[in-house]
Amino acid sequence: MAGQAIVIGDTGGIGSAIRVELEARGYAVTGLSRSRDGFDVTDERSVEAGLREIEGPVNLIFVASGALGTPEKALSHLTPEELQTQFAVNAMGPALVLKHAARLLPRDQPARFAALSARVGSIGDNGLGGWYSYRTSKAALNQVLHGAAIELGRSHKQLVVAALHPGTVDTPFTADYPRDKLAPEDAARRLLDVLDGLSPAQSGGFYDYAGKEIPW
Repeated sequence: MAGQAIVIGDTGGIGSAIRVELEARGYAVTGLSRSRDGFDVTDERSVEAGLREIEGPVNLIFVASGALGTPEKALSHLTPEELQTQFAVNAMGPALVLKHAARLLPRDQPARFAALSARVGSIGDNGLGGWYSYRTSKAALNQVLHGAAIELGRSHKQLVVAALHPGTVDTPFTADYPRDKLAPEDAARRLLDVLDGLSPAQSGGFYDYAGKEIPW
């Protein structure tokens, strides 16, 4: 389905690998990041300005930006500041990107919009508790994507909107994690394979890097 693609957060560990993999698949990729371009997903004026000069159609948009912060182990560790920060980056950010990039998505050909979610954002899969700010922000992201898939599906019949869980990927984000990790290149390939394999009937869903649907 190669064509034009946008990767938000293409200087990060997963985002840079997504960009490389998309280019290898024949896409013309535009990358936007805060560190290189000043593209701040939490600032609507920045999002609108960064996307304004891009001309459609854009066949694939991938939001790979995100923030982890310091996961809370107990309610006593929860702060309003951390909750607001996580929500702004992980939920509001992709929502603003989708708001201003929707005009670029074609109505008469296949298109994809994906954002990195996380399994810990699943309410049904939460058996451990903790991680309040991160879990909440990712659950909110999932709801935004699900709702947008319904709305946009009315006018974009071949569009797929998806929340994707990349697994534990070997990046600075997970430097302190003791478990086995996927190389960013492997994660990128798997995520894009999953995204390519989804049909419009599956739009609005939440999937892991193996293509398995994750409960809400």
